[in-house]
Amino acid sequence: MTSSDDHPAPKAPAPDARPLKILIGCDTFAPDINGAARFAERLAAGLVQRGHDVHVVAPNTAYRRSEPHTEIIEGEPMTLHRLPSVRWLPHDWLRFVWPTRSKHYARKVLDRVKPDVVHIQSHIIIGRGLMRIAHQRGIPVVATNHVMAENILDHTAMPDFINEPVLKLAWADAKRTFGMARAVTTPTRKAADFLERTIDISGVVPISCGIDRTNYTPIVAPREQNRIIFVGRLTAEKHVDVLLRGVAKLDSSLDAHFDVVGGGDQRKSLEHLAHELGIGERVTFHGRVSEDELRRLYSQASVFAIASIAELQSIATMEAMASALPVVGANAVALPHLVHDSENGYLFEPGNVDDLADKLTRVLSAAPEEYERMQRCSLEGVAVHDINRTLDTFEALYRGEPLPA
Repeated sequence: MTSSDDHPAPKAPAPDARPLKILIGCDTFAPDINGAARFAERLAAGLVQRGHDVHVVAPNTAYRRSEPHTEIIEGEPMTLHRLPSVRWLPHDWLRFVWPTRSKHYARKVLDRVKPDVVHIQSHIIIGRGLMRIAHQRGIPVVATNHVMAENILDHTAMPDFINEPVLKLAWADAKRTFGMARAVTTPTRKAADFLERTIDISGVVPISCGIDRTNYTPIVAPREQNRIIFVGRLTAEKHVDVLLRGVAKLDSSLDAHFDVVGGGDQRKSLEHLAHELGIGERVTFHGRVSEDELRRLYSQASVFAIASIAELQSIATMEAMASALPVVGANAVALPHLVHDSENGYLFEPGNVDDLADKLTRVLSAAPEEYERMQRCSLEGVAVHDINRTLDTFEALYRGEPLPA
């Protein structure tokens, strides 16, 4: 009889390391500036750096055909398939592909690309079409949800009695779409719990959007000026008006300045509100800025503030943390996942202007050693959101392999 020592157990096969052809479907992508677009850009660039053949299908900046072409995104070349799109009139920049054409375009792109895997970034139009056609063809699809349907209703310009049934239909369609996926992901565990509870699905995988911390310049030291910064779209769901009202309540001795970075349909009304509150000279609306300018603004700021109650993660908050900023954020949805109260900043009751002003005051008046402690807690807290961990996890999902620990 042969002993087991003569025939050792076979080794498990090594993980498949061959490059993949990956098609990423986005309803919003560069030049758009929002969390979903920024995540898709960083994901695509990171996958290119790892040797994969990355194709992105996204709305064009005009209603015209665009042949597949190379674009440089986050410093990396990838193939873009831009689809004819129209602007959503209630919004200042949002564009969409006609829903009735989504399956047609999905067939054309899938015929051309023949991907190993499809990764959709929403279930709304482009993602919905890709999911259904890829599913018919047996192509595996990973679906990431960045969307709270309630946010979309802010831009419909329709009354609530119409919005409410539309919302139910949107979530019902999301359930059908996500039900076809190999895997469904969201940026945080809280966002995953929200999605599972809302559309009654299970097994949603929380995967951080990830951030390359080397892109930011953390300065661990007190600031010479008290500067509050917000970065994001100036739209209703961000509640930037709450931030302005909070800044207006700060004691004048703090001499605080508020930098508002980003564009959106609410900008003019927010500028008007700042003047009404008597803080117009202490608020700077920068609009959209370059990456270099954004890093500079983060580095000179004292604290990052965010009042949104609909964040599934908040890349801007992670950028601020990577810049060694304490954060004051609304205690809602996924922000408590990043802002640990009394550690790297403070949480305030959503919409409570007095509570916001109090928490901002605590940061801006903190003793140097306490301020530095909060800064270091932000740097420690963002370390777990390293982009390489995010890429490792998505690669495993694409290949159908066990997820990394």
